[in-house]
Amino acid sequence: MATGERIHMIMDIPHMPTDLRLLTLTQWLSPSFPVGSFAYSHGLESAISEGWVNDADSLFGWLQDILQHGSGQADAAWIALAFQSSSLKDVESLNDYARAFSASFERLREGERQGAAFVRVASEVWSLDLPDLLLPIALGYSAQQQKLDLDAVTALYLQAFLSNLASAAQRLMPLGQTEAQTIVARLNPVCLDVAEIAKTMEMRDISSSCFLSDIAAMKHETLQPRLFQS
Repeated sequence: MATGERIHMIMDIPHMPTDLRLLTLTQWLSPSFPVGSFAYSHGLESAISEGWVNDADSLFGWLQDILQHGSGQADAAWIALAFQSSSLKDVESLNDYARAFSASFERLREGERQGAAFVRVASEVWSLDLPDLLLPIALGYSAQQQKLDLDAVTALYLQAFLSNLASAAQRLMPLGQTEAQTIVARLNPVCLDVAEIAKTMEMRDISSSCFLSDIAAMKHETLQPRLFQS
């Protein structure tokens, strides 16, 4: 029996005790989903190299700012707009705007490569018809097709984003597992707040004032040695 046939049979089982849509979402945003997010620090490697982030407190502040005023909120808005789009043509136009919004080559490449990996796997496993898109756009549009909950999609995306950066920080600076998880836990309410705000945003509302984060991403292109791709 082919893998696709097995998945179809599982999806058709009535009265499943657990919401399969929730499991789909957690699978998409799991560290094991092959988008390669572990390879990217989102400029954090440069920030640590420059001394802008050097302990748990400065890491917390850096991540909180990105969530509320930088690429975290922007990504959440792109997810919501893609989710709310009425056609693939609208999604592709939105993707063009999201590409133009990227502040640096490294940020754009990060979104492109993770998005292409997500599209490849999601299209094959869930039989979705997706072109190559930046990751937030691909996730939002795929969530719409699978009828997932927008609030959950956005909040869990932001938590996964934070978790990846906290894990990167553990490899780049003296930061223990407990400290890293404490930072993520403290920022969980911020993820919910940003997700709530993002679903009401229009494209003209998307902006970023985290200029140091953007500069860190730009500086990363020539950083040597380096562990991460961004």
